[in-house]
Amino acid sequence: MTGGTEDLLTDRRLLRRRLTRWRVLALLALLALGAYALPGVFDGSLRPHIARVTVEGVIVSSDKAIALIDRLADDDSVQAVIVAIDSPGGTTVGGEALYQALRRLSAKKPVVASIRTLGTSAAYLIATAGDRIYAYETSLTGSIGVLIQAPEFSKLMAEIGIGVNEVKSAPLKASPSPFEAMSPEARAALQSVIDDSFAWFRAIVGERRGLAGDGLALVTDGRIFTGRQALALKLVDALGAEPEIKVWLAEAKGLPADLPIIDVEVDGSPLSAVLSGKAFVPKWLTLDGLTSVWHPRLD
Repeated sequence: MTGGTEDLLTDRRLLRRRLTRWRVLALLALLALGAYALPGVFDGSLRPHIARVTVEGVIVSSDKAIALIDRLADDDSVQAVIVAIDSPGGTTVGGEALYQALRRLSAKKPVVASIRTLGTSAAYLIATAGDRIYAYETSLTGSIGVLIQAPEFSKLMAEIGIGVNEVKSAPLKASPSPFEAMSPEARAALQSVIDDSFAWFRAIVGERRGLAGDGLALVTDGRIFTGRQALALKLVDALGAEPEIKVWLAEAKGLPADLPIIDVEVDGSPLSAVLSGKAFVPKWLTLDGLTSVWHPRLD
């Protein structure tokens, strides 16, 4: 009888252990399902917070990035947005689309740009969409302008005896071409496009930064500036980064000083990866259309 009781107790203990094991596994499964289906419950993004949007690498047009920014505008849990910029620029259309999306966002909630190592050309255009621009003392910014670059191999082709047969509808079709020297007519046509795009870019900088005349001319001649120089020239509003931004949001916008900052992503990928593929490759291999991008010349 005693042996039977001990066996029964042993069986109960084994059963209890198995049940406990299955309950733990079920709980872990529910947590995993919840993290997948409702990530905001676990990362805090359902509570009031500041969203961080990172713009990194070469900027290209991205419908997913625009859609994400538009969603932030309608998300009541997002109290403000920090646009963290580390980019040399990119296509003018990519910069324009992001600029417009951020302007729509800033009409609904505070948007602050934070220039890190680099925020030049189209990346600086994006920065101007916010209510305020911060930079480090040694950040590089500026390079306000537009360019078209095209390689030309005609002399090399002539040297090795290679020619190209070409039939086109008009002399300026497909110009500039890597197979021939640029004609004066083609250069003039491209210059008019550059001038028109630059006038558009320059007008935005003047309006958003309150610059005109000699002050605007000085910052829009294509040169780059450090954060300290940019502050003196009114291209940025203050030196600092996210701690200083949180102080400003609390003092100027009345937001709680302890709001967490949470990164936002597009379909599980950082916004910067969607914009640039996380790779800086030669722009003439990847970018179509006009570019507004700074890169150091090696010649």
